[in-house]
Amino acid sequence: MSLTGSASRVVDCVKDEGPKPSVATPRAQLKRKHDEIIDLYQPLDHDKHERLNAAAGRGTKTREVMEIEDEEEDGSDVDSLYQDILDDIELDPYTLDGDDDVTKEEAQRLHRDLRRSGPEAFLKHHLSSGVTTARMLGSAFGINPTLAIDDDDLFLDVLQHTLQRAYKKRQKLSQYNTIDDAAKLLRTKKNIMVITGAGISTSLGIPDFRSQGTGFYDKVRALGYGGGEDVFQIEEFDRDPSIFYSLAGDILPDLKRFSPTHAFLKLLQTKNRLQTNYTQNIDNLEELAGIDKSRLIQCHGSFATASCRKCKNQVPGRVIFDDIRAKRVAKCKRCIQVMSKQPSARPPLKKRKPKSTVLRKNDWEDSSDDDNGTAYDLPQPGIMKPDITFFGEKLPDTFFDRFMDEDRHAVDLVIVIGTSLKVAPVSEMCNHLPAEVPHIYISREPIEHVNFDIQLLGESDHVVFELCKRTGWGLRHEMLPEGLRVGVEEVEGYESRWTVSPLGGAGVSSRGGTPTVAALALK
Repeated sequence: MSLTGSASRVVDCVKDEGPKPSVATPRAQLKRKHDEIIDLYQPLDHDKHERLNAAAGRGTKTREVMEIEDEEEDGSDVDSLYQDILDDIELDPYTLDGDDDVTKEEAQRLHRDLRRSGPEAFLKHHLSSGVTTARMLGSAFGINPTLAIDDDDLFLDVLQHTLQRAYKKRQKLSQYNTIDDAAKLLRTKKNIMVITGAGISTSLGIPDFRSQGTGFYDKVRALGYGGGEDVFQIEEFDRDPSIFYSLAGDILPDLKRFSPTHAFLKLLQTKNRLQTNYTQNIDNLEELAGIDKSRLIQCHGSFATASCRKCKNQVPGRVIFDDIRAKRVAKCKRCIQVMSKQPSARPPLKKRKPKSTVLRKNDWEDSSDDDNGTAYDLPQPGIMKPDITFFGEKLPDTFFDRFMDEDRHAVDLVIVIGTSLKVAPVSEMCNHLPAEVPHIYISREPIEHVNFDIQLLGESDHVVFELCKRTGWGLRHEMLPEGLRVGVEEVEGYESRWTVSPLGGAGVSSRGGTPTVAALALK
């Protein structure tokens, strides 16, 4: 397929819309899964909608169903179809196999050309040259040439937005590659932003969410629930809170100890290097570790407090911990107290036609039953919900205010620990920071959709221990065995990826107890 004869149409289709930071759109203020990230583009007509459905492997819908969805969701279904395809391209890009019209060397050249010229000029030049087709360009940017879109305009739409994403994506800094580079950055940088996820708490027995086989979402699916993330959908909670309460005990922290990685965050703070810790965790262990509230943004809330969904009464989270452990839906005590002081809402008795001339007590009937035997709908107390941010809820204003107004202008190093960065808008933060700010990634598995300068792969407790050792700081914690030695090996084929693991079978101890200042011996 060639689009070279439609250069003028191409120019019209690929007008660069300029930077589109997600924080500028209302939807960006919601916690949402990675496949719900919204790019700006013109809405599709219904015919294109059906073809896009087919390309995404989601089947087609009748025009009547789509019209209802469009009216109810204001086009969000069309948006999500685009995102299914774009996210597949980003998270699992097509790999050039040598049989394509574009070689790996040519693909690298095209990526550099895109960075220099921008999406509009890039497409105008290459699609009007008579040499490169849209699908050839697509294969260089991760689009499978066999993607089931026969319509030229529709494929061009997908290509355009793929290029927009590639153009906006953060680029790796070539001067940073090794763990020693990471240690040097740690020593020299003064305003370090740390983004953390569930991986920093797993050594405490708190499961993460997405690890295959061991993550919380896999456990939820094993119990027969359709999708692990559904447990944290606000609509599902309001419909049936018992689902959340039956499962939340597995992620409820004991609030008695914190991990060596939490101690590392405290060490950064002690050395006055911690700009801000943006945590996606809801266990509130950062506060237990001593992170100042002024340096902590709990992006997804926490178990620290809980609120009534009806009267908004807020209480300390521990008030409902017994209910969570007992898998019992917690009801608002204030609602119950207020209801107990109000006159009964129960309807009055009405007289039934007597069966005899003697009026007896059972000749009166309760009008709370209607003709169909349905019980009268009495007022109910509100349901308590931990103040964790569910999918579909707004993130705290402090997240956006702190990031946009302060941190992104001051940060000189970013460290991401224990998160796969698949929940927006936290997943988008790296792409909205100055290009010269170095980024370090610490987790069990590498990620591809963010271009980090250095990736250190292993248990975060081991990685931060080794980083502190090479920095000359020292990090002691009762969960780190005496004499712990850690090995570092380069990942084959990647000059900036390294595996970090304990030598001689030593690992993180699971000894109990709350670490004290003396036990941590932070230097």
